[in-house]
Amino acid sequence: MLKPDIIVIGASAGGLRAFEILVSQLPPDLPAAVFIVWHISPDYPSMLPQILSRVTSLPVNHATDYEPIHSGRIYVAPPDRHLLVESGMMRLSRGPRENRFRPAIDVLFRSAALSYGSRVIGVVLTGSLDDGAAGLYAIKERGGIAVVQDPLDALHSSMPRAAMKAVNVDYCVPIAAMGALITDLVDKPILHQEEHAVSEQMDLEVGVAREDNSLEMGIMKLGDLSPFTCPECHGVLLQLKEGNLLRFRCHTGHAYSLNSLLAEVTQSIEETLWDGIRTIEASEMLMTHTAKHLREMNEHEAADLLLQKAEDAKRRAELVRRAVMSNEVLSEDNLKEQVRLGDGREEL
Repeated sequence: MLKPDIIVIGASAGGLRAFEILVSQLPPDLPAAVFIVWHISPDYPSMLPQILSRVTSLPVNHATDYEPIHSGRIYVAPPDRHLLVESGMMRLSRGPRENRFRPAIDVLFRSAALSYGSRVIGVVLTGSLDDGAAGLYAIKERGGIAVVQDPLDALHSSMPRAAMKAVNVDYCVPIAAMGALITDLVDKPILHQEEHAVSEQMDLEVGVAREDNSLEMGIMKLGDLSPFTCPECHGVLLQLKEGNLLRFRCHTGHAYSLNSLLAEVTQSIEETLWDGIRTIEASEMLMTHTAKHLREMNEHEAADLLLQKAEDAKRRAELVRRAVMSNEVLSEDNLKEQVRLGDGREEL
């Protein structure tokens, strides 16, 4: 009789300590394979396998492309590579970023759901924003088990809370109880339950992460065109709906939750404004330099007019600079914090 034997785990902010506590609780004869995605910088080598190896007797390694899957091992996604789980093996890719990340938790979860259905246990740990929510939705849709770290126990509660809003999770426990829960779950036979067939959307999205050509695969038919553009490639974003989840994908494959899109767009405003300051100040310097040359040519009236325009440019640059300083990167997290602080001020 089948038992759950594919465990996929994701975390971002605060994830290191959570991973250490969790894997230290797993038994050395765990009859399942564990796959981990942690949001880390693509610019530095990941030391996570070495760190986790200090607290567990299970072998821990970075996953490699086309590597066979073996029970009783922990596989970690390397920097700047999506980790996908396929039938009997793993794949690594540089497919489009999802929720601004590569590796992305949703990519791992979705691929596991597609290939292993009810044999999957999905675990969302501490982290900011909401990567993992859509992936956990896919796992539940295919009959798998959804587990989240208790938000009150998480260093950063946003990811567990988002996952709980997206799906009816099966278990919500503190990290100290997570290992015992997983050990118990992998020993229980999978009871007959409804398992939806793989949807066209799930199949296509896994293909996109695997580096398939999203446009040729027919990504444009998955949703309605939105008025928003992709912050990465500036293509028009399609709006996708899964349960109460609202997500976006561009035709090249970049994907965003509504929350991550808000954060990315408001962050890009600052970059655009700094570019505007640079352009205006460059024109100011060029006009000043040209005015000096005109004076040397005894064209004083033209020089004076150009210096006046340079002063106008300087004032415009200062206005844009003030706009930069007042710009905010927004997300559900900091909006709720602002509301909380606002309520506190009213009480005072």
